[in-house]
Amino acid sequence: MIGIIIPAHNEERYLDACLHAARIAAGHSALCGEPVRITVALDSCTDGSLAIVAQHAAQEQGIDGICVDAHNVGIARAAGARHLLQFGARWLAFTDADTQVSPDWLVQQLRLNVDVVCGTVAVDDWSPHHDDAELLRNHFRNSYTDADGHRHIHGANLGVSAAAYLRAGGFEPLACSEDVALVEALQRSGAQFAWSAAPRVNTSARRDAKARGGFGDTLIRYAATARAATA
Repeated sequence: MIGIIIPAHNEERYLDACLHAARIAAGHSALCGEPVRITVALDSCTDGSLAIVAQHAAQEQGIDGICVDAHNVGIARAAGARHLLQFGARWLAFTDADTQVSPDWLVQQLRLNVDVVCGTVAVDDWSPHHDDAELLRNHFRNSYTDADGHRHIHGANLGVSAAAYLRAGGFEPLACSEDVALVEALQRSGAQFAWSAAPRVNTSARRDAKARGGFGDTLIRYAATARAATA
């Protein structure tokens, strides 16, 4: 069984599209019918995120939500992973609630035949950055390595075997950079890595970053750098 973990804190704006994409990836024919479970780790949600999960769960088996009250993405990811390991997941695929994975996302992770897959992210819609949108698009295109051999670490596009995850000790209870800490632990444990651009995801260019120091903050810094370069 394959598990998909999606942490969410008040993500009603994005979660429906995220789950639609994850369901398509879970049903890819190249998985040869292997069961895929999707768990949303609902962290301190006060919006309609739980209702969105319930709607999808009513439409298809293998989708559920668990509730945590931590305001901490590391705790949420770990809770989702623990839940799916209890169902016997052999592979854990992590993404974010503001992200849409490609239809062959899981297939591409598994085809690499390693312990850990670190993928890249793409952004289709830069409009949240208003007047900075075109500057940011160009700066990101010129400074971000979206190719095999990159060294980016994104919780929005990360896959790890259950055995390697457990050997490394899982996610630490960190409010930011929990993905980096896990990757470093996996490296120390001797896990075999693929730094690949084959598993594709599209993520948001949101300005209302959920975690200080995360991808949203990075985009804001990119925008400031782009403005300075054209001043």
